Amino acid sequence: MKSKIFLFLLMAMLLSGCNAAMVMNGKVMGISSGKFIYQDGYLTTHYKADIEPVWQACNRAVTDLKGRDIQKDRKIASGSIKTIISDEKVTILIEYIEKDLTSVSVITGIVGNNMASRIIQDRIAENIVKY
Repeated sequence: MKSKIFLFLLMAMLLSGCNAAMVMNGKVMGISSGKFIYQDGYLTTHYKADIEPVWQACNRAVTDLKGRDIQKDRKIASGSIKTIISDEKVTILIEYIEKDLTSVSVITGIVGNNMASRIIQDRIAENIVKY
């Protein structure tokens, strides 16, 4: 019986390709192309950069995407940016993980819009290269 369940899970993962999602304890989790993790509406990725250039890249992304009503809250090892982009509420959470590794989580809308959050994450990644 256990081997059938394992086989079923293995087949499901193979059929899902680069993107996979599952519900665990009422929370939705997904992985997209191995780089992004989608959990409870937040699209999270880790950048190989220190927190300061990531913070600057996030600010630049919000400006580039014409964010309005921007609220910033910066601490030593974390920060958040709340704004409205294209009439959608956006929250960006930045967290220092270790030297040259910073986590950025983006939620767009009330429950999360994976595509819109991905666009913001892509803009952040482009801006990190500039710093």
